[in-house]
Amino acid sequence: MLQHIETPQDIEQGVKLLIANDQRLAHVHRMTGLPPLRRQPGGFPALLYMITEQMISLKAAHAIWQRVEAAFHPFDPAVMANAAEEDYRACGLSGPKLNAMRSLATAIAEGSLDCNKLPDLADADVIVQLTRIKGIGDWTAQIYLLACLGRPDAWPAGDVALQIAMQHALDLSSRPTAREMATLARDWRPLRAIAARLLWAYYRHLK
Repeated sequence: MLQHIETPQDIEQGVKLLIANDQRLAHVHRMTGLPPLRRQPGGFPALLYMITEQMISLKAAHAIWQRVEAAFHPFDPAVMANAAEEDYRACGLSGPKLNAMRSLATAIAEGSLDCNKLPDLADADVIVQLTRIKGIGDWTAQIYLLACLGRPDAWPAGDVALQIAMQHALDLSSRPTAREMATLARDWRPLRAIAARLLWAYYRHLK
């Protein structure tokens, strides 16, 4: 069984296992083909970008992130922990997001969060470490597990695009809640991160 998702071959292996046991995902796969790897480097900048992405479109997130990069690169946690609110707001960040970024920067600067140690932790412990920071919830922690750490069972159940894709793929009468998503995906464990990639690809197909 996959321990980490590092290559397109890992995606292919995981998809084969899933579609052999669930014809609904087999149908999704026939429409989308193999989904992309969706891996990115981890660490402080990755978490900052994920905070930027929360609850807005990818296009809007990209525009804001360009301003964040211009203002704060090379992303020194101590500098960002002490940056003025106006510096964050000038990037287009909302109050909750700027507070989350400052809380994250403070945690790293003070040593209560060490991003370099996250790859050595179990999924549940990574989630505990990240969600201790105000403004970082389960969605951000699960996306970090999936995209940065390559964990095969990460499942960002609160992701709206994932919920919409699940509704259509499983022919549900309404968009499932995060709680319902956990139940619906139970049989896909321990490869829910592969299923998520398939469903995100399906969501793009639906659009």
